[in-house]
Order: sequence, then structure tokens, then C-alpha cells
Amino acid sequence: MSEPLELQGRHIVLGMSGGIACFKSAELVRELQRQGATVQVVMTEAATQFITPVTMQALSNRNVYTHQWDTREPNAMAHINLTRGADAVLVAPASADFMAKLAQGRADELLSLLCLARPIERCPLLLAPAMNREMWAHPATQRNLAQLRADGTHILGPAAGDQACGEVGDGRMLEAQELCAEMVAFFQPKHLAGKRLLITAGPTFEAIDPVRGITNLSSGKMGFAIARAAQEAGAEVTLVAGPVSLPTPRHVKRIDVRSALQMHAAVLPLAPRHDVFVATAAVADWRPAECGTQKIKKDGSGRAPSIPMTENPDILADVAKLPGRPYCVGFAAESHELARHAREKRQRKNVPLIVGNIGPATFGQDDNALLLVDEHGERELPHAAKLSLARALVAEIAQRLGRA
Repeated sequence: MSEPLELQGRHIVLGMSGGIACFKSAELVRELQRQGATVQVVMTEAATQFITPVTMQALSNRNVYTHQWDTREPNAMAHINLTRGADAVLVAPASADFMAKLAQGRADELLSLLCLARPIERCPLLLAPAMNREMWAHPATQRNLAQLRADGTHILGPAAGDQACGEVGDGRMLEAQELCAEMVAFFQPKHLAGKRLLITAGPTFEAIDPVRGITNLSSGKMGFAIARAAQEAGAEVTLVAGPVSLPTPRHVKRIDVRSALQMHAAVLPLAPRHDVFVATAAVADWRPAECGTQKIKKDGSGRAPSIPMTENPDILADVAKLPGRPYCVGFAAESHELARHAREKRQRKNVPLIVGNIGPATFGQDDNALLLVDEHGERELPHAAKLSLARALVAEIAQRLGRA
């Protein structure tokens, strides 16, 4: 099941000031459009020295505006008209000079004019800085940055890395996909602003010997989607991940572990400092009592070796026993009788909410269906993309926190 277009119905004014990073803005237009947005490009004269308005017009399928005296506007007020139907103004790249201009309230060309003339209460301004590392670190730039933030401007980036001048450091404009993800996150409701969430995700791996182990088919996708959705909702998120090869969601702190014991050791000290604990990980119930130091070899007898097992600690139950515990959300991945097993697990773990799903039907998939089980009964979140379900679950958690 494909995910819905994240920016469907959004209209973005994409401003471009001068800088070599203008080449990224061409791909940014495409990324925003792939997510359903319409894009109106406005370029400074300096930006046209790096990429042509014709290129941006071809990509955006809209006339590109470059100066305030554009006669295509009947009232000659492009600086007013361009933002009145916009959901946001994104300036990418935002040069040091352009940021200085905005910080001082100067408006001597179209892009700075429309930034100043936009309706602040309904058309936010976002900047993606792009400049040499020394320019970024200069006290004047940092002073302007502080002023822009105080004025309500949202700053996206910059990143660190190789720069066109040959130097390495902070000042690179974020990549097109990163900026598009930032825009998607920006428009999500901030249900969890000021909250701290601790999330576990993925399987655990319980070693039998140096080359073998016991694990399961959990991909971690649901937990990672919840981490992304919680961060988009304004929360500070820590993600404790078992052995998976998924990219870390933006602005999420990630702690990698391998075994159930390692996950337990990572979670327990952190849990009291968080408002919510979401135990999405499919933690192995059992582990070998001892891990062999050498690979266990076949002896030709046809008999499997006897491997004594011992029970792993119950991470969710242990967190639920902590004094001043966070709001605990458990997951139940079952193969059958989902509702009954989820109800029993909620009572056994003593947590307010269990989220059930059929494990074999969802492990490794991009979609899922969830069953919410609490003291009042059960409610389904019907089949959808995992990120859509994660956002719905985050909104549900926020609502429950409000009631609590």
C-alpha cells in the first residue's frame, strides 16, 4: 500500500538567493511536486547567475518571477500577490547576504519584499542556509540567525560536509530529499510539543555461538515510523533499535543494541526521564543460557545439540514498575486470537495501552493494521501505510496524555 502524498494541496513559494546550491533547488522542486505540492519559484538576480529561470520554469510548470516590476501582474504588486495563496515561503538556498537583509528588515528586490509583505500569521517563512563555513560561523551571521529565529523564522539546517570552495564544515544546504522531509514534518500537527518519547524497535538477536543466533522477522519499520511521527509532532525522541538496516529518522537520537539484555540495559536508565515509552520492539522471550565460544559443529549423529534456555527480562513490565513511570504503550505481535492475547498482555504488563497486530502479516511490510486495547475495550486502526498509522497512534497517545 503506497503512502498518501504528504504535501497534497499545499502551495509553496520557493525563493532562491545566490549560491552554488541553486542546483539542488531544481531537484527540490521535483521532490515537493512528488509529494503533491504546487511550487512557485521566485529568484534573486544573483540566483539567476547559477541556474536559469527557464530551467526552474520548466520544472515547476509555472512562470518564474525575478523582479518586483513584473508586468504580468495586473496591479504590479507581485510582492503582495505571490504569498496570499501560499502555505509557506521556503528560501533555498538562503545566502548570508539574504539572511542579513531579512534580519534587518530590508527589502530592495522581489524576494525580500514578499518575505516582508507575507501574512505572517498564515504564511510561515523557512530558510535553508547555504554558505562557506567561515561565513556561517561569523558572529554577524550568527547574530542575524538569532534575530531571524526571534522573528519567527524557521531554519532548516545547514549540514556539514564538503563545500564548493574545497573546504569542509558547516554551511552546506540540506539535500532536496531532506528539505522535502523537513517541509512534510513542518506541516504536521505538533501534538507532542515539549514531550520526550522513548521507543524500542526491531528484533533482538540472541547468540547461540559466534556465528548463529535466535531472532525473528521484525523489520523495525513500525517502530521507526512511530519515531518519525513523534518527532514530526514536536517530541524529543530517543530510539533504541535492534539489529536493523533502516535509516535513522531526522532529528531522532538512535541507540543501537543487539540482544534483549542490551536493550533492557539501554532502556531502564532512560525511561524515567521520558514522558512516554513505546515498546514496539519484538524482543526475544528466551535466550541460550550460555553462548558458545566456538561454532557448534555437526558430529554426524543426526542429533541436534541440546541448548539450555533462560528467560529474558521483560522490558515493558520492568518500565511499568518504575516509580514515576512514563506513559507505557506496549505492542503485541500475535499469530492468532489477537484481541484476546492483547487484552491478556495489557493486564499482565500493567500498562494503559496495548497495540496489537498480526505479526506474520506485517513483518517486513510497509503497511499494517492495528488494534488499540485499553481498559475501555478495543478499537481498530484500519489497514494503511505504517507512517499513516504511526501518525494516528501518536495523535491517540497525545490525546490520552491530555486526559491523564
